[in-house]
Amino acid sequence: MNTDFIEALQQIQKDKGISKEILIDAIEAALISSYKRNFGTSQNVRVEIERDTGDVSVYSQKQIVEEVEDELLEISMAEAKEIDPNYEIGDIVEKEVTPKNFGRIAAQTAKQVVVQRIREAERGVVFEEFINRESDIITGSVARVAKGMVYINLGKTEAILGPTEQMPNEEYKHGDRIKTYIVEVKKTTKGPQIVVSRTHPGLIKRLFELEVPEIHEGIVEIKSISREAGSRTKIAVESKEPNVDPVGACVGPKGTRVQNIVDELRGEKIDIIKYSKDPTEFIASSLSPSKVISTVVNQEDKTAKVVVPDYQLSLAIGKEGQNARLAAKLTGWKIDIKSESQVKEE
Repeated sequence: MNTDFIEALQQIQKDKGISKEILIDAIEAALISSYKRNFGTSQNVRVEIERDTGDVSVYSQKQIVEEVEDELLEISMAEAKEIDPNYEIGDIVEKEVTPKNFGRIAAQTAKQVVVQRIREAERGVVFEEFINRESDIITGSVARVAKGMVYINLGKTEAILGPTEQMPNEEYKHGDRIKTYIVEVKKTTKGPQIVVSRTHPGLIKRLFELEVPEIHEGIVEIKSISREAGSRTKIAVESKEPNVDPVGACVGPKGTRVQNIVDELRGEKIDIIKYSKDPTEFIASSLSPSKVISTVVNQEDKTAKVVVPDYQLSLAIGKEGQNARLAAKLTGWKIDIKSESQVKEE
């Protein structure tokens, strides 16, 4: 190694922000292992890289003892005194043992260490960038699909869209651009692992924040979301200003805002419901698009009995009970739905 190598380390420090001293320390530590491996020795050694010239030196280290038991690791007081009369018991005696061809091994090892450290630093930068974006929305393109996993190219790294996080009504093809929700960012030995989702309710929340300025500005607040991905979502919204209609703001002019979200979700139906602190009102609204005749609530066990017109019973319950299930999840109440005829019979 030479001055060019030192200059290269200085350039890496400037470009990548990795300290030259940290790199040299790491190379010195790696060279100790290389020396022992290549020259078959178990003696203690120290490697030193000259900071200006890049010259590499290897020094054997022996401790001064009264009685030598291991000649590779220890030296007698008498021998040490011959080298320097100021030595005392317990001191370390160093002797240069740099092999003639060690420069080639040093250069090879240094390259491996530098490449590894640069990779680690770049992974660290990516991790720091994405750990701050957990619970956020991100756009990427499908890089590949393998064994049910969808790998999404985010530029600096890839995200993983697992089978349980994929929409049941979607096919993912190479090059498709899709928005996903960052569920978790994990640190692994292979770099940051970014887990994303298309089914998480948080995706709905973020999409509305992107499409509806009133939500982004805090004028309209999303109170709760219940979702069965790929099929239907219910979202409850409330306005902080009396002159702003929260449902109208989310629907947008001629329905454009909510339609953009429906298009992004490949046709998933979205019911936008006005939130109310009054549970009877909120529960009645949550069963939209069904009309509700009456609602009786029991505050103690958070149950509600809802009466709907006969012809709207199936609409209130929904296909396979979906509408009632989503309404219960949205409101946090257990809802018992009956038709007018059923109530009269009872």
